[in-house]
Amino acid sequence: MKKNLSALVALAAGLCPGLAMAQEIDSGSTAWLLTSTALVLLMTLPGLALFYGGLVRTRNVLSVLMQCFALCCVISLIWVVFGYSLAFGEGNGWIGGLSKLWMRGVEVDSVSGAIPETVFAMFQLTFAIITPALIIGGFAERTRFAGMLLFSILWLVIVYFPVAHWVWASDGWLFARGFRDFAGGAVVHVNAGVAALVAALVIRNRTGFPTQAMPPHNVTMTVIGASLLWVGWFGFNAGSALAANGAAGMAMLVTHIGAAAGATAWMTIEWLKFGKPSVLGIVTGMVAGLGTITPASGFVGPMGAVIIGLVAGVICFFATQFIKRKLKIDDSLDVFPVHGVGGFTGLLLTAVFSATQFDGLGLPEGVSIGQQLGVQLLGAVVTAVWCGVATFVILKIVNVVTALRVSPEQENEGLDLVLHGESGYSL
Repeated sequence: MKKNLSALVALAAGLCPGLAMAQEIDSGSTAWLLTSTALVLLMTLPGLALFYGGLVRTRNVLSVLMQCFALCCVISLIWVVFGYSLAFGEGNGWIGGLSKLWMRGVEVDSVSGAIPETVFAMFQLTFAIITPALIIGGFAERTRFAGMLLFSILWLVIVYFPVAHWVWASDGWLFARGFRDFAGGAVVHVNAGVAALVAALVIRNRTGFPTQAMPPHNVTMTVIGASLLWVGWFGFNAGSALAANGAAGMAMLVTHIGAAAGATAWMTIEWLKFGKPSVLGIVTGMVAGLGTITPASGFVGPMGAVIIGLVAGVICFFATQFIKRKLKIDDSLDVFPVHGVGGFTGLLLTAVFSATQFDGLGLPEGVSIGQQLGVQLLGAVVTAVWCGVATFVILKIVNVVTALRVSPEQENEGLDLVLHGESGYSL
């Protein structure tokens, strides 16, 4: 029974058209994927937008909301023209081809596994939307809108599409090696975290950081956004089973457990270290738990999820302190220590807690924990290196075309008025 379930999970983890034999559409699975797609889009709009919007200062709230909204629109168009084809079209181990340019062949009766290909394409689009949106947290409150938009477009093409193909397409080179990333530990979280760190270093700290206090302007808004992220994450992880089955049910269960454990761990550390548990801390721990359980969500059981979530809360807490207080790097909204470190950690722990002796759903036949750990480490490191180098080059190119950063005077006035001529709050 375990072997059958493991094989089912491995099949679902491919997340690519043509992985399974073509079959009739399953109405239950289709309904679940339609729901999951809406949930993942909810994570960006309004979830992430509110989460980030509450964390910045009052004069920059609209700029963050605008960036999330604009990315959703522009990336959707790119996906239709060539993005879906490059990520999931037939190609080689490194990148998809152009067989699905302008969504060629994606029709009403096109089937991917047991769901319509239209639903699969839309589901994957929501992942492509949220990943660049996560990155903006690394350079919030000091970046020009035009520079952000050009960077995000180039980054999507050069980094996201290839990595998605490596990991999730049936002919991707990491997929062929047995790399396990159920819902985006490498494709989404390591990618976004590393890109945010590089961007923070290249664009440099906000004026006044780290000597000047820059508290969130509206923690209530952040908590609302975080709550939407938690709910939306069920579509993110459980939807990645691409079916309404036991694998989706287990993914949903461990996702919730990972979030709860991460939040509890972060809250406890803050309580012991500073004497008071903060609302901002508990929601950040929740996001850390979710990001870390993401790659493992289709392969581990409840007890594995508890440990992964607790580890996430601890590691990501101290990573955040190290980045900001020791290295004094202004990753404004803690994208790298939460998503990057969490995603990397989750990818490694996937190898350990996939094993049946840890209540996991099983490793591939003949593969030991050590061998799987090697594959996971390879995939995580290659993703981080490719993303880091490419992000640095892209930022340098963009800065030649259009300045990335606003002037100190404009930064002090606020991006809402300077870049958009609007204010979210009456003065």
